[in-house]
Amino acid sequence: MERVDIRQVRSNPDNPRVIKDYKFKKLVKSIKEFPQMLELRPIVVNADMIVLGGNMRLRACEAAGLKEVPVIFADNLTEEQQREFIIKDNSSFGEWDWDILANTWDTDLLKDWGLDIPKWEDEDTFDSDVVDTGDYDFPDDALEGSHVKMVQLFLNTETEPLLKEWELKLREVHGTDNLTDTIFQVMKKAYEDSNEG
Repeated sequence: MERVDIRQVRSNPDNPRVIKDYKFKKLVKSIKEFPQMLELRPIVVNADMIVLGGNMRLRACEAAGLKEVPVIFADNLTEEQQREFIIKDNSSFGEWDWDILANTWDTDLLKDWGLDIPKWEDEDTFDSDVVDTGDYDFPDDALEGSHVKMVQLFLNTETEPLLKEWELKLREVHGTDNLTDTIFQVMKKAYEDSNEG
């Protein structure tokens, strides 16, 4: 890694990913408040000093008034490898574990750091035109003014394989496609059976 004059580094004109508006402002703010992050995630450039990874960070560094930026040279990549790197560097392969985030981190800080927190509970109105309610016999007014509720199952190494095994069997019995439909069908059957006796 080297520190170079920011004017030597050139944005990639073919960069396929951008950060706009308030998210860009958050990135600038982040660089001003935590510049050490750049040392840990330097801008990746090719031999011609064109950015392969970190175009938005470079723009944010310019907006933050930095005179130098840390770079890593990827000057041993073929043209095709450079193109592949650009896409893979901007891909998000993983998923956030929302349980850990909700229980371990301050939500306001996460938002301030640029993470898009999904809205759950009473923040999202249930929209029957968007959410497939299957063949369930809801009363006509059941979905009006309702809110989506998220149900989470916390499984351990013993209960997870059992749940998967039971789900597969129950899906066959009830002809369902997913766990949610299966649970509704099982509950519906249990309710009907309890009312028959």
